[in-house]
Amino acid sequence: MIRKSFYRFFPTPKFLMAPSFGLDISDQSLKFVELNVTKDGIRMERFGERKISPGIIESGKIKDPKRLKEEVLLPLRREEGIRFVRVSLPEEQVYLFHLRLEKEGLQNLREGIELALEEHIPIPAAEAIFDYEFLNQDARSIEVEVAAIPQNIIQNYLSVFRESFISVQSFELEAQAISRAVIKKGDLDAHMIVDFGQTRTGIFIISRGLAVFTTTFNMGGASLAGMIQKSFGISLEEAEKMKKDYGLRRNAPNKEIFPVLLNSVSVLRDEIVKHLLYWQTHKDEEGKDHPPIKKILLSGGDSNLIGLPEYLSASTRTSVELANVWINIADTKKYVPEINFRKSLTFAAALGLALGDFDYD
Repeated sequence: MIRKSFYRFFPTPKFLMAPSFGLDISDQSLKFVELNVTKDGIRMERFGERKISPGIIESGKIKDPKRLKEEVLLPLRREEGIRFVRVSLPEEQVYLFHLRLEKEGLQNLREGIELALEEHIPIPAAEAIFDYEFLNQDARSIEVEVAAIPQNIIQNYLSVFRESFISVQSFELEAQAISRAVIKKGDLDAHMIVDFGQTRTGIFIISRGLAVFTTTFNMGGASLAGMIQKSFGISLEEAEKMKKDYGLRRNAPNKEIFPVLLNSVSVLRDEIVKHLLYWQTHKDEEGKDHPPIKKILLSGGDSNLIGLPEYLSASTRTSVELANVWINIADTKKYVPEINFRKSLTFAAALGLALGDFDYD
């Protein structure tokens, strides 16, 4: 049975339980994963990636639906036979907030949230689609976590998928999907996830199993490679190789690369520290301290940078480690996935989306 998922705008029909496809779509690429149940447990059947050309999607908004359909989705449908998918929502377009509603006079919870929407989002309530997750209640009030997104964003995604003959089972916040993949089921402690990608980085705080804070900024692995390219006067391909070979190692054969990378990675460190401090020093809606961040989990392709976890751990004085995207799928001592560990970190969102069909919320 499928339970209500966080920020699931379109619930999955029960008869579509298997196989489960997760599809993580961004400005630059589309990643998909198929999970299925076997006699040995959940297994990854297929995975893949498609590049998305510049100008098709920008900051999560579909700018050229015709090209997205013809260059990406129709070939995916034709080559992989994918018919039903769970899709990640663009973080840049989602408004996430905590809301407390007084019970007195409250007849309908959803209507009460809708009336309060415009106090928290910069668009008219009539132009938004929202979902919520119940958090807590007492004799006087109810607490919920709300996610809202412009209606036209959802409609544009639905339309292009429909025209590509792919049915969207659900839309879900990327942060929630990644957390389902990398945080052990049942772990209600507070964690920070840093999704360090090629062109952007997402910072998410997950508490009690829910995404309670998300932000993205335009800095990723491409910025590191660009700095190396500029500093050493080499090609971008050579810069990428140097980045992967040497990373943040003070004793690397090429000692000049360390300060170049450190200068760029310090931007990432500063962003992490800023949000850690805010979480630690500000109260929640009830005036209580936030629970401490147990650890920082790194996902995304460029989180593989040599020495990055150690550097961030020393800088933030918090436990930092590379995420394990298989933690809720299988014991990798008994099952070796086709995808290697480094590459698997880029599929965290797609895996988390697919896991949603297996009662992992």
